[in-house]
Order: sequence, then C-alpha cells, then structure tokens
Amino acid sequence: MRGVVFDGKQVQVVDDLAVREPGPGEVLVSIAAAGLCHSDLSVVDGTIPFPVPVVLGHEGAGVVEAVGAGVTHVGPGDHVALSTLANCGTCAECDRGRPTMCRRAIGRPGKPFTRGANLVHQFAANSAFAERTVVKAVQAVRIPEDIPWTSAALIGCGVLTGVGAVLNRARVDRGDTVVVIGTGGIGLNVLQGARLAGAFAIVAVDANPAKEAVARRFGATDFLTSAEGVRDLLPTGADHVFECVGRVELIRQAVDLLDRNGQAVLLGVPPATAEASFLVSSLYLDKSILGCRYGSSRPQRDIALYAGLYRQGRLMLDELVTAVHPVEDFEKAREDVEGGRVARAVLTF
Repeated sequence: MRGVVFDGKQVQVVDDLAVREPGPGEVLVSIAAAGLCHSDLSVVDGTIPFPVPVVLGHEGAGVVEAVGAGVTHVGPGDHVALSTLANCGTCAECDRGRPTMCRRAIGRPGKPFTRGANLVHQFAANSAFAERTVVKAVQAVRIPEDIPWTSAALIGCGVLTGVGAVLNRARVDRGDTVVVIGTGGIGLNVLQGARLAGAFAIVAVDANPAKEAVARRFGATDFLTSAEGVRDLLPTGADHVFECVGRVELIRQAVDLLDRNGQAVLLGVPPATAEASFLVSSLYLDKSILGCRYGSSRPQRDIALYAGLYRQGRLMLDELVTAVHPVEDFEKAREDVEGGRVARAVLTF
C-alpha cells in the first residue's frame, strides 16, 4: 500500500508499505483524507526529534475496516476521525479527565508498519499518510457520514488544538479580549474558538497582509501585521494572547501584551532546546504563561462536539481546506505549506 515515509534524510511516497492486523483494543482504518500539518514537517527538519524510518501524518479520517477484540464503540464501515492521543484510559491523569497528560501516551512510538523485512515507526500514534493505519480504539471517534472527508480529517489535530486551547485550556469567557499571533491552521482555529466563546475583541497578528480576509472570516475583529499596534487597540493589554508560530521572540511579545490577570498560551513549537526570556516582574499582577498540549482535549467528547457544531454551521471546517492533493503529490503540498500559501493542505487516497 501507499504511504509517506521519512527515512531520516528524505521523504518518499512509497507503494510497498504494509500494516499489521489490529490486536485487542485496536482499530484498522482505511484513510480517506489527511491534513498536512507543520508538525509533520517539523519531524523532517528536526524540530521534533523522532525515530526513523517513520510514516508521517497525524490528522486524518477514514472508514473502519476491522476492529480487534474488546472494541465495541466503533465497527467496520463506521466513519471516524482520528486523534493522536493514544491514552491508556486507566491512569490517574486519564481518570481525572486529563488524557493529554497520560504518561503512557507520550514518547512510546509503535511500529505497526513494515517495508520488506524492516519495521517502520508510527508518527504520533497515528500515521495518517498511509492508505491504512492501526490505532488504539480510543483514538477512533465516530463522526456523521455527511461530513466531507477533507473537512473531517482536520478535526483531529488543528481543530482540537486551536479551538481546544481556547475553550479547554484558556477558558476564554464572554467579553474577554484575545490576541492571536500567527494565523496559520492553528491560529485560524484559535480565532474561531474565541468567536465561539463570545470574546469581545479578537485581534489577529500576522506579518502577511494577504491573510487578513481569512482571519476576519474566522472571527478576527481586527487584523495587524505587527504586534506593535495591539496596544493602540487594547491600551491595557489583552486577557489572552495565543502564540501560534513557535518563535521565542513572539513568546516574549505574548507575555508583554497581557493585561492584569492575563494568560499567554503557547501553541507554536520552537526547537526542543529553545529558551525564551521575559521580565519576571511582569507576572506579579496575576499573569500566567500556559503550555498547552493538544488543546487540553478529551477527543472522544470534543471531536463529536466539533462535528456537531460544524453540522450546525457554527464551526468552520470546509473553509480551512485551501488545497487538496493526491498523496503522490506530497511534495507539492509540502511546498504550499512551507510557502504559507494555505491554511491546510489535505492529502487524499
């Protein structure tokens, strides 16, 4: 079968990939569509260290082909969106409703794929850039069959992360003021999350002026090409600032733009060894710097919620899809993403 494999030096679309059958508590999914996220490219450029060879992709949707023993919530033929959260469901963090903090779900890549006699790693417990993949049952969330594949694919990462950061981590309230630095795929979902939460002012900041129209469409009340203008709009600062780029100087800006009791939420991914600086004294007015993993999501609940909001016309998914490519055109999709020309490029099988 076809898949996108990174061997540590180059990315190739191969056709000799195989995946094992699902074991107990696992699901075999035939992938219909998968979004190309910056995290996939961060594996390629080394920003996210990961063992190789690895099948890329972590934002996908498809049809259940088979289930292993003990799986009852989905069955063959069901449409599912996939999460990357292979949490155990039994540890203290899972029991407290914090599956993103499950220690058994982080740093333990499996090897369900083979090429010839060689095992191949799975990225983010998912590997959606393959015609078929095996995931833990908890990662497969049933969705309505009327959601287009290209839209459904995006729920499991960009939407969970961006909207979830607003609703679950920052808990933006009605009337709050929000600044979003970076309006790529994650930033756009932060914008629409702030709109859903009822924020009063939603300021989008992006160096590319061509992104203004789409930022406003997703919920921005104002658009700036530099954070220097934020204080003109919000003289006392913002209640929430979301950094969605992953640059340390922008993290510093996010902290500096906060009002009293404000929160800076870090969503961008800088290199693993990157360090950021800020004035310690600036935090004493009850300001906070919050990390956020995967939108602090509970995927079985949140994916179903976001699918429902989409069907009500309250959550934008179709509008995120700005380019669709067959998987064989991975390099073209990669160029679109690296050139900042798309909100999301989607690969189809």
